[in-house]
Amino acid sequence: MPDTAPPRVPRPVQAAALAHIARRLGRAAEAPWLHGEVARRMAERLSVIRLQPRALIDWWSFNGAAQALLQQAYPRSRVLRVEADDAVLQRSRASGLPQWWSPRRWAGPEIAWAPPEQVRPGGAELLWSNMMLHLAGDPLALLQQWHRALAVDGFLMFSTLGPGSLQGLRQAYARSGWPAPHAPFVDMHDLGDMLVQVGFADPVMDQELLTLTWPDADALLRELRGLGGNADPSRGSGLRTPRWRARLLVALQQLQGLDGRLRLDFEVVYGHAFRAAPRPRVAAQTTVALEDMRTMVRSPRGTSGPGDGLR
Repeated sequence: MPDTAPPRVPRPVQAAALAHIARRLGRAAEAPWLHGEVARRMAERLSVIRLQPRALIDWWSFNGAAQALLQQAYPRSRVLRVEADDAVLQRSRASGLPQWWSPRRWAGPEIAWAPPEQVRPGGAELLWSNMMLHLAGDPLALLQQWHRALAVDGFLMFSTLGPGSLQGLRQAYARSGWPAPHAPFVDMHDLGDMLVQVGFADPVMDQELLTLTWPDADALLRELRGLGGNADPSRGSGLRTPRWRARLLVALQQLQGLDGRLRLDFEVVYGHAFRAAPRPRVAAQTTVALEDMRTMVRSPRGTSGPGDGLR
C-alpha cells in the first residue's frame, strides 16, 4: 500500500442536505423499489463467488433491501447490519429481532446491528452495500472504512448510481435555467481508481442502464423523492412556490416517450474487489502500521492475485 494517505477525490455536495436526505430515507416505511430491484440483480452475481463467509456485513442494511437475499445466499453466516443513522439503527434492530417465543430466536445465524464507528476491523469475509455509496459525501473515506472492516482476502461487493443517471432531468432543469437537480455522481472509473488507492485488489467495475417510466409528473416526483434529494451546493436556498412547481410539472413533460409515459434513465454501477494483504514498499527505512504488521503475520501469503479470494 502507499506510504502516504491517498489523495482526496472531491465530490461537491452540501453535507447538511446529504445528511437530511439519509435521515428522510431512513424514516420511510420501506426501501425504494429500485433498491430492491438492484439488490436482486446484484445477488445474481453471488453465484460466481465460491467464498462462503463466516461473517458478512450488510452496510446500510434497511435501505439496501437485501436482507432476505443475503440470508438465502449465506444461511450459516453471521450478519452485521450497519446503519449510519441512529434512528434507523434502532428501528432496524427492533424489526429484525424475533419475538421471545419465536423459534427463530434460538435457531439460525447470529444477527447484530452497529453504527459504522463500531465495526470491528478485519471482522468479515464479505462486505455488501447496495445503492448507498452515492449518498456518501466522501466516497474515498467510506471505501477506506470498508477496507478496514474486511479480513485479508475478504470480498467487497457494492452498487451505486453513476453519472449516466437522470440526464433527462438535468436537461429539463438546464432548459428552464435552474441549478442542477442533484449532486454529481462519481464515475465508475474513478471508483475503480479509489479502490486501488485504499488497498483493494483486482477491482472489477461494470454498469447497466435501467429506464423507469411513470404515468405523470406527480408520480415521477414521488419516486424521485423516495430515492433521494438534491444535495448539490448550487441548489436553490429558499422554499419553492406553487408557481415554481407548476413550471416544473410542465418542464417534466419533456421526458415523455412515444407511449405517453415519462421516462428517466438510471445508470447502476456495480463494483467488487478483494482486500489484499498489506504490501509495504521496500526502502532503506520502511514504516508499517502495527495493524498491517499483524495482518501480514497472520496471512498465509503476502499478496492476493486474481482469484485468490475464490474458494
